[in-house]
Amino acid sequence: MNNSVSSTLRLLGAGLRALLVLTLVTGVIYPLVVTGVAQALFHDKANGSEVKADGKVVGSSLIGQSYNLPLKKGQQTPDPDLKWFQGRPANGLGANSVNTQYKLLLSGATNLSADSKVLIQQVKDAKAAVVKDNSVPGYTVTPSQVPADAVTSSGSGLDPDISPAYAEIQVHRVAAKNGLPLAQVEKLVKNHTEGRTLGFIGEPRVNVLELNIALKGLVAKH
Repeated sequence: MNNSVSSTLRLLGAGLRALLVLTLVTGVIYPLVVTGVAQALFHDKANGSEVKADGKVVGSSLIGQSYNLPLKKGQQTPDPDLKWFQGRPANGLGANSVNTQYKLLLSGATNLSADSKVLIQQVKDAKAAVVKDNSVPGYTVTPSQVPADAVTSSGSGLDPDISPAYAEIQVHRVAAKNGLPLAQVEKLVKNHTEGRTLGFIGEPRVNVLELNIALKGLVAKH
């Protein structure tokens, strides 16, 4: 075997060893270390910020869900189930038949401009629905009470939170539909209202999934 062939084989062997070492380090050891650290220090976040109820995972605290009635014959859009607190409008970019709790296929905004006639009509229709749905005997919602998050979707279309103002105008309706004392439902909202992160980042918010889980528990006690 001449020197040229021998040198080539040595180079191939060195390259193969380097490939195996790099594969082991970057493809096995590094992922295992990162996964282990994430599970040890950030277990909840590493697993998708799961929310559990009755011992089962019912969703994520980071992704909104819809609370709708089953579609009626001929319906294209389901009616909201007014026993529950409702989240923000979800004007997503698609739908699927797998995730039946929240039928968004893609995450994204509508990308409609502020002067879009389509967007303006969507906001008007949503505001009228919020006023109608949340007005119950003894309590009438006025258009001026309806906050922006009640009639617009978020940039992702997956916002799990609503403003305290939107939660508060739903309290009377939720109490009436579930036969609950108003004060107890008001307390439920107060207990599930989170302040600004670190006291100055973002806005106060209410996680709708966690609020509705607590509501289910309250209903079960009555």
